Amino acid sequence: GADWRGDPSSALLEVLDPAQNHAFRDHYLEINIDLSRVLFIATANQLGTVHPALLDRMEIISLAGYSEDEKLHIARRYLLARQLEEHGLTPDAVVFEDTAIRRIIADYTREAGVRNLERQIGAVLRKVAARVAREAGPAEHHIQAITAANIPDYLGPPRFHDEVSFRVSRPGVATGVAWTETGGDVLFIEARLLPSGHHNLILTGQLGNVMQESARAAVSHIRAEAAALGISPEKFDSHDLHIHVPAGAIPKDGPSAGVTMATAIVSALKDQVVREDVAMTGEITLSGLVLPVGGIREKALAARRHGIKEFILP
Repeated sequence: GADWRGDPSSALLEVLDPAQNHAFRDHYLEINIDLSRVLFIATANQLGTVHPALLDRMEIISLAGYSEDEKLHIARRYLLARQLEEHGLTPDAVVFEDTAIRRIIADYTREAGVRNLERQIGAVLRKVAARVAREAGPAEHHIQAITAANIPDYLGPPRFHDEVSFRVSRPGVATGVAWTETGGDVLFIEARLLPSGHHNLILTGQLGNVMQESARAAVSHIRAEAAALGISPEKFDSHDLHIHVPAGAIPKDGPSAGVTMATAIVSALKDQVVREDVAMTGEITLSGLVLPVGGIREKALAARRHGIKEFILP
């Protein structure tokens, strides 16, 4: 960002422009430098704050989150060895089972990378090291086995719960998937019919403008196709429709929950439960077309992480 000391973006525009960087002048050293054959590599957590003219001069390589299997292998090959060394433990003193690492990934971390995973492995090994230090005698007599069952003894109760089957166990709830900065997450969209209403539409859950418009498009499409879907049109006239997207404290926006909203509304109108092992994503139009959306890899990984067996996408 720019401040009183200067604007890095304007300097970088000059540095990265192949037409003029063969005679780039460094104003600090007051010398000319030829940068035309230099390859620059930059990293960023988010692209939104980078100037568009600067982005235009770069080739963007997006690195999506790791899958659970990739995280397991990274932990096995690198993180575990490094944490054992840092905590003064030998590989023979600790048996860290794969199921234990998988449980830490699923129940204690929700991230695209592995930084928090390494932190949690370190927390487990600190307690192992303390136990080894307390118990007298040769270290080989105190081999610590870390399994999925005893992870809560080291890290406390799980921080994340798989709640798909519980949440989708009643009509009017459909499972969607959302792109997030931590690699994607599952989204539950709830629709409820309110009797003695006047076909009003109530939207809650901190929805952005695009998401509200998706909900209205889904309702209009379902009203137009009510006969084909086996829904009596009188239901719309005598009921209000309330659509809610938990968690209420998190702002949400984007068009990709359109099909999920439509499914939740039909589920509420027909009083029929949506299958718990199905998740979906896609933008819906007024005529019922489903348009493509982005972030598919992250969404697919999130669906898989929550035990979804079937993922519907445009």
